[in-house]
Amino acid sequence: MKEDIHSFAVFAKVPERLKPLEELAYNLWFSWNMEAVELFQRLDRRLWDETKHNPVLLLSRLSPERLEELEGDEVFLATMERVYADFKRYLEEPHFKNSNRMRPKTLIAYFSAEYGLTDCLPFFHGGLGVLAADHLKSASDLNLPMVGVGLLYQFGAFRQTLTSEGEQREISHEVDFYHMPLRLERGSDGNPLTIRVEFNNEEALAQIWRVDVGRIPLYLLDTNIPQNPPHIREITIRLYAEERQLRLRQEILLGIGGVRALRALGLNPTIYHMNEGHSAFAALERIRLLREEEGVPFNVALWAVTASNCFTTHTSVPAGIEIFDPDLIETYFSHYLPSLGISISALLGLGRQDPKNPSEPFCMNILAMKLSGHINAVSRLHKTISQRIWHHLWPAIPVEDVPIESITNGIHVPSWISPDVSSLYNRYLGPHWSEDPDSIKVWSRVTEIPDEELWGTHERRRERLISFCRRRLQEQLTRRGEPTAKISQAKDVLDPDALTICLLYTSDAADEGL
Repeated sequence: MKEDIHSFAVFAKVPERLKPLEELAYNLWFSWNMEAVELFQRLDRRLWDETKHNPVLLLSRLSPERLEELEGDEVFLATMERVYADFKRYLEEPHFKNSNRMRPKTLIAYFSAEYGLTDCLPFFHGGLGVLAADHLKSASDLNLPMVGVGLLYQFGAFRQTLTSEGEQREISHEVDFYHMPLRLERGSDGNPLTIRVEFNNEEALAQIWRVDVGRIPLYLLDTNIPQNPPHIREITIRLYAEERQLRLRQEILLGIGGVRALRALGLNPTIYHMNEGHSAFAALERIRLLREEEGVPFNVALWAVTASNCFTTHTSVPAGIEIFDPDLIETYFSHYLPSLGISISALLGLGRQDPKNPSEPFCMNILAMKLSGHINAVSRLHKTISQRIWHHLWPAIPVEDVPIESITNGIHVPSWISPDVSSLYNRYLGPHWSEDPDSIKVWSRVTEIPDEELWGTHERRRERLISFCRRRLQEQLTRRGEPTAKISQAKDVLDPDALTICLLYTSDAADEGL
């Protein structure tokens, strides 16, 4: 006899007086606000580290006795109310309070295959994801009207370890979405909101999760649900699938599915920004919708969509450029062509340097460039390199006139600054300096910081960096079974008074602001 199996997500009941903690836990504002981080650390420092700085999981693991203790701690409650009031003030500021550069009802949709938001959401592999995350966080601080779109992967980014023989190993774990700072979007009937995407004459369902990044909602699509067969569920199992057919499904879901998800949510963006070529199919879906709803020819729809598309190119090497076999594109888009209003050869031509060359593969970057009214590289030097790489798309003009601009990569300063320096800036620049990062008035106050205090802060950070490196080296040697004498020697490596350059990004390093 077949038995039904049901899954349940169990959550701790947080006392009413501590409810602000839940609201803070479900918005990534906590990850770049030092006082919010310290607030969650005070709940239980050991659990904070064990949960990889995940406040949702932390709250679910607190004992009833600890919750009762916190409920009666007036000092803690006063701190919580102050942090919560600052959080509410942050959220309630209107979009573009100091800017009239954008038209009313402007909404930017930002598409990326990965987002490196914070330790407890390990859905990224490298710099592209970190940049995308900092883009959303900065948009939040600047009050830009923006939403993010991506995919939610069941297995997070792998972690690297070294054996005693120096062999590198990768470890990845399945993640529990229900104990992370994200929530399912639901329809009016209370059921998860889903969209449908066609893959080679079969239909897939994807549910939509929401991550609140300060003021910016990020929507992530997930096909790993019971309604889908196993080969469809695996589309969002891992980031950047190696198998080409699976990778194509991921990019169809991101682009076409992403546009459909925004519409299902009642959102109508006026600008679409594609971060690298993975989401270029979003432009095709926009053209299809415009043809279907307005009845315009393909070329008219193409020009209308191109005018409101932006594309950021990152890679400068052929190995990093996404290409697909033309036969694979034909297999997956044959059903789509009638509603698009073009032939397969015309579609393939949009992704080729030479549209008439049948042996040339289909390139996602070329598709994105041909369907974007604005293209940018990520630095001035990268602009020059990109103009040279893609000059063949505009052979009739000089290489320096190739329409690729440069916008130098930046960072979201509050996510990367140390607690010591942040505290120093709070004292001299004001508590909300990070929300006005290009203000001449704010940064002119830097000259008021005494040299001795600035240098003292720098020395303190350097000492903590060396202490962190020594501690991590000892832990690594212990795991590898090294002799006690060698582990002991690690206590004295590096010199706090010498220039030391480290590249660190681990849970512990991020927590210490290193």
